[in-house]
Amino acid sequence: IFKFLGAISVDLGKDRIKPYLLTILTPLYRELNSTYAEQDPTLKNLSQEIIELLKKLVGLEAFSLAFSSVQKQANQKRAMRKKQRALQTVANPDIAARRKLKRHKNKAETRKRKIESLRPTYKAKRARSHALKDLAMVE
Repeated sequence: IFKFLGAISVDLGKDRIKPYLLTILTPLYRELNSTYAEQDPTLKNLSQEIIELLKKLVGLEAFSLAFSSVQKQANQKRAMRKKQRALQTVANPDIAARRKLKRHKNKAETRKRKIESLRPTYKAKRARSHALKDLAMVE
């Protein structure tokens, strides 16, 4: 898709690309700023190349305005999601408690995995899976 965006940008040219600049920059910015553990470096390089191409194509000033607008939108979305999560914690404490328990459980599992990788002879006790019991409505 990034190659397609780059090809379309070159094909449209300087004047016809400007209305679509925000739409094109949004996924490129998201890929550049992603913090995923399993991130593809070739994808990041490709997005950087397309951003450089767009910079040359539309000019630094127009590109900077569009890029800052995309950055601002991303930061606003991030802040909105954070605010909604905080509000949900207050509004639905039971859901928040379940989420917290799940997070702590995952953290403990990660810790056990890390210890096992550092000391192969050590085997941490794993919690048994109670899949059917978890599905049952227990009070």
